Amino acid sequence: MTAAAPLLIDAGERILGHRFARPDLLIEAMTHRSAARRAPGTSRSLGSNERLEFIGDRVLGLVIAEWLIERFAHEQEGELGRRLAQLVAQPALAAIADAIGMTEMLAVSPGEARAGVKTRATVTADALEAAIGAIYLDGGLDAARGFIRRAWEPALTAQRVPPKDAKSALQEWTLARGLGLPRYSVTGRSGPPHQPVFSVLVRIDGPGGTLGEASAEAGSKRVAEHEAAARLLAQVARA
Repeated sequence: MTAAAPLLIDAGERILGHRFARPDLLIEAMTHRSAARRAPGTSRSLGSNERLEFIGDRVLGLVIAEWLIERFAHEQEGELGRRLAQLVAQPALAAIADAIGMTEMLAVSPGEARAGVKTRATVTADALEAAIGAIYLDGGLDAARGFIRRAWEPALTAQRVPPKDAKSALQEWTLARGLGLPRYSVTGRSGPPHQPVFSVLVRIDGPGGTLGEASAEAGSKRVAEHEAAARLLAQVARA
């Protein structure tokens, strides 16, 4: 444990509203893979937040699904599914991580810090899921549920109606204007094989050329396409 660890633990417990019996879990949750040590003779990170992110993602989905069933008793699977997809998507997680002040707690390598990795939505969203995983392993499902419901309350309350699937909504927008279908393309792939990051570009073409485009990054092509579509929708809505 480093000299800065007690300060990180105190700040983390205040932010998350959970006192850790195993503070090492909180430190692990806040450690980006660039700052983790390597297993001898391998490329595997020891002590990074990737394992906690894995379980935190599953806990988050369960708790939000349970909450939606309670809150919207009249809605069916399709409506609930669209609500869930938006609430657990990378932009929502990154916004919540920023709102609760988690960004500055992240431990990253000096080089990644200079590159601004702490501000990347992929990194902050992953750290938030890792924090949920840490709370779950330390205090159980009730502790994780308490944090999630506190942190996600504004986002869930803001969903007055079930959101539309972003790709479907963008397609409706273009077809209604006689523009044809949006065009999606994968522009890049980075990260290790077990945790790839896909870059996707979506473009709307018109008679005079490109009318708008947006890009996004995510751990799957499907999610990246949806996030790029959502960004392009926001663009054309302001136009």
